[in-house]
Amino acid sequence: MFDWTEREPQELAVAPDRLAAALQLVRARGGTAQLVVLKDGAVLLDRTFDCAPDDLFWTFSAGKPFIALLVHLLAQRGELSLDDPVARSWPGFAARGKGGVTVRQVLQHRSGLSSARGMLGDALVMADWDRSLRALERARLRRPPGTAPAYQAIAYGFILGEVVRRVSGTPPEQLLRREFLDPLGLDDLHLGLPDELWHRHVPLRGGGPRGRATRAIVNRRATRRAVIPAAGVSATARDLARFYQTLLDGGVGGAGAVRVLEQATVLEARRRSTAEGEIDLRIKRPVRWAQGFQLGGLSTHPTGRPVMGRLSAPEAFGHNGSSCCIGWADPTRGLVFTYLTDALPRGREGAHHFSAVADALLTACDAG
Repeated sequence: MFDWTEREPQELAVAPDRLAAALQLVRARGGTAQLVVLKDGAVLLDRTFDCAPDDLFWTFSAGKPFIALLVHLLAQRGELSLDDPVARSWPGFAARGKGGVTVRQVLQHRSGLSSARGMLGDALVMADWDRSLRALERARLRRPPGTAPAYQAIAYGFILGEVVRRVSGTPPEQLLRREFLDPLGLDDLHLGLPDELWHRHVPLRGGGPRGRATRAIVNRRATRRAVIPAAGVSATARDLARFYQTLLDGGVGGAGAVRVLEQATVLEARRRSTAEGEIDLRIKRPVRWAQGFQLGGLSTHPTGRPVMGRLSAPEAFGHNGSSCCIGWADPTRGLVFTYLTDALPRGREGAHHFSAVADALLTACDAG
């Protein structure tokens, strides 16, 4: 059983007053949230706001690293190569000029196919695996594969998930449970929320046309229970933090110090795939992509507000989830940060908030 007792900031070389400033930013925003910060494997913060520690948040794209790491696991075992065409395991994907798209290009958001039917069209059928696959098979490339990155918000998970299913012979949610979650004792992390845990789910809140549309889709029971690898992980901040700690520890974690990934595999997933300052054509601003993660580091774009903070190290890795949920780890500081909320932000408000909280935390760690 993991000990969630918070350590005194001074014990972990963290400035208490600056840490308090980070917490005040979270309190001032309001809403339902969980916040966990680990420092050198110890608990610096384990806080809940208007919820219980075991309440389950829909994490949006903060769950993308899980399907990516299943692909890396299969590559580690020699069951596929990252440079294989997707169509090698999924022949139907080759239709309409997609035969040359590789698994690695999908991992790097360079497939040339950011969506199958547009963001809204993909979202409306994302709870139906077969319909989502058929839409991808019928889709045409928007640009040559391997060229500029263009974020694959929903398509990412279905392409990689179907590769995982066909190569391993196991549905991705079952493979995730067998290979990562059960060995690490992560009982509060699910790709597809089980019906018996529905009473612990946290509904989304948020206004505006986009917020109302998102709530209408994501707050449905059918959506929460569906296997949506790019967006449908339900989790607690505690379990997400423990998973990132496993990655910081080179792929070893859990009560029995079990190895779930080789260290070289973790490093490959973290390896940067974009040039400095390269603009993501979908997001319209620089993103430092790896091969399953977003990376930290200062953005030089005038509108940039890195969600891991302006003070984040280039080696930091994690993933933002619609500026509603986020998880990341910083190997240079020995930090893990997971912050799950119920708030669908308007515009860039969520990214600015995440950035401010991260920078307050990083300042506390650097000042200690």
